[in-house]
Amino acid sequence: MMTQVIVLNGGSSSGKSGIVRCLQAVLPDPWLAFGVDTLVEAMPSSMIEITPGGEVNVGPEFRRLEAAWTEGIAAMARAGARVIIDEVFLGGPASQERWQKALGGLDVLWVGVRCDSEVAAGREVARGDRVTGMAALQAEAVHQGIFYDLEVDTTHAESMACARTIADRVT
Repeated sequence: MMTQVIVLNGGSSSGKSGIVRCLQAVLPDPWLAFGVDTLVEAMPSSMIEITPGGEVNVGPEFRRLEAAWTEGIAAMARAGARVIIDEVFLGGPASQERWQKALGGLDVLWVGVRCDSEVAAGREVARGDRVTGMAALQAEAVHQGIFYDLEVDTTHAESMACARTIADRVT
């Protein structure tokens, strides 16, 4: 079966977005990319609370809209688009289960994007668009209890090298 969806899960500033851009450059077919940041930007700011320490809190209305978003992305894949999803599984296995349910019947490659918390924290500061502490808080937590087909580590590897490793697993 041909891979229809690639799900990248990793903490903030782990390098997922860079890998997505590289995947789009190296994969032979066109792939659409959707990230949780796009969903967050589309939401009214009142629906998401980010504490001074970088913890993210959302309520039931966020979850309702998130469910519609995931179903929409799954529908695009079912309609023939190849899709890369840039995610942060803050809810652990429940986050992955939501995507598994939405993507049921599709050929999905689950990829863990790891990065040492100190390196991710340095990237977070350099970006300047994140609450300090978010990267360190998420670096390991988002991987707890998650199943992957493949893992890459951006601590010392460039985005392109990680993308090529992932592309080698895409059928």
